[in-house]
Amino acid sequence: MRRKLGFCFLCVILLFILMISTVSDFIEYVSLLGDSKNIMCYEEASIPGGLADFNPESASEKLITDRNIFFHETSCFDDAGLILNTRQACAVESAAKMNPNMNVYLLFVSPSKISDQSREIFNQLLTYPNIRIRHINPKEYTRNTPLDTWYKTDALKKSKWPRNHMSDALRYLTLWKYGGIYLDLDVVVTTSLEGLRNFAGAEDWNHIAAGVMGLDMTEIGRRVADTCITDMKTNFRGDIWGNNGPGVITRALHKICSAKYIRDMTTIRCHGFKVFSPSAFYPVHYKKWKMYFETKHTNATMKLIEKAMTIHVWNRLSKSKQVHVNSNVPYAIIARKHCPKIFNNCSNIF
Repeated sequence: MRRKLGFCFLCVILLFILMISTVSDFIEYVSLLGDSKNIMCYEEASIPGGLADFNPESASEKLITDRNIFFHETSCFDDAGLILNTRQACAVESAAKMNPNMNVYLLFVSPSKISDQSREIFNQLLTYPNIRIRHINPKEYTRNTPLDTWYKTDALKKSKWPRNHMSDALRYLTLWKYGGIYLDLDVVVTTSLEGLRNFAGAEDWNHIAAGVMGLDMTEIGRRVADTCITDMKTNFRGDIWGNNGPGVITRALHKICSAKYIRDMTTIRCHGFKVFSPSAFYPVHYKKWKMYFETKHTNATMKLIEKAMTIHVWNRLSKSKQVHVNSNVPYAIIARKHCPKIFNNCSNIF
């Protein structure tokens, strides 16, 4: 009996420890989940000392139709203020450096003040006369657009990844409103994009990616923009990661080009819209993202990107991979050349 009681007592202790551990893990999970889903700042107005509001009607903006490159940052920030890390800043600098005749807009949805960490980075970027860093309010930005009603519903709030899906929506909306080129913040531009109109790039021969796209105000540009916006509004899914980003442009081009396979999406079949091969913007597939971060791959990677116009470093997978500024991993070599101000003024870790 004593042995049996001892065994029961041990079981109770183990169960108690397991419960504490499980609760602790659950609380941590909920905390992380809540943080990733926090979009409270989307409803907040601009604050004194924050970024100036994006105002394309202002003469000072010099928003020239089809001659603009856009980046979006859809995170919400705490009291520490707006944060732009060096890799994101590298993307912005590379776009401005390689495209001096285009305006480069970095648009934040968070109205927070500028953090001390980011102020120096902002100052470095603003040495380029074609870079503008602004704030947009999603409610105002979507007003009187096809996404007005969509934004007022709870679709975004119910999404598993609301910040990412807001980024998806904004890229199509911005190109619909103003025309130009959209780039992800983990893209480094390695050559001029100034001659490109109405284009996207295949990630592989099964998917068209949405990290580098251009739409202008011509008939085909408007047709693709309208189709994408309609698809976003009609087919939005908050429970599927890629449905609202690459899914939108892929479905739109299947329809416009009347082509089932990406290899068949020629410029003629797509009425002047250009679908580039993976080597143009995504020379390293996301499954091989480590090629940018390891010296053993340097020669092969540099050879692979020789004719690419951009590289995409797949931040969701690579963000925790450290890059020492004195290293010769491919990402460091590329950044040293194409975003020199940011790279040469960051700490030991890029």
